[in-house]
Amino acid sequence: PGSIGEVSTLMILIGGAIILFGRVASWRIVAGVMLGMVLTATLFNFIGSDTNPMFSMPWYWHLVLGGFAFGMMFMATDPVSASFTDRGKWCYGALIGVMCVLIRVVNPAYPEGMMLAILFANLFAPLFDYLVVRANIKRRKARG
Repeated sequence: PGSIGEVSTLMILIGGAIILFGRVASWRIVAGVMLGMVLTATLFNFIGSDTNPMFSMPWYWHLVLGGFAFGMMFMATDPVSASFTDRGKWCYGALIGVMCVLIRVVNPAYPEGMMLAILFANLFAPLFDYLVVRANIKRRKARG
């Protein structure tokens, strides 16, 4: 059980594959979310905790629990609020994955962190684009 849209992760992934192959959603954001989630969950598995059992939850459980798959495929890939640059999309997605696991594991009062992580990353999306563009300008000026 869960919220509407969270019940069938398989159907969410099929729908996500359709919008990825149709180029409606960016695969860089989805890959960044997965990469951030896997790395953070693995880090928490290595750290471990005697008082918090969420530290030992494997990364693939994060994919199927709560709204992670739905948020990763349909909400994080919103082209209006996400980053526009390719590197910015990677950073945006990774921030969502890291923040979602961080909120789920560390904060026991808020067991589902996907929407909060997306909102938090939306605040930083323009900053990611700005930094990427500034780095490109600096690199081009250095080349001559």
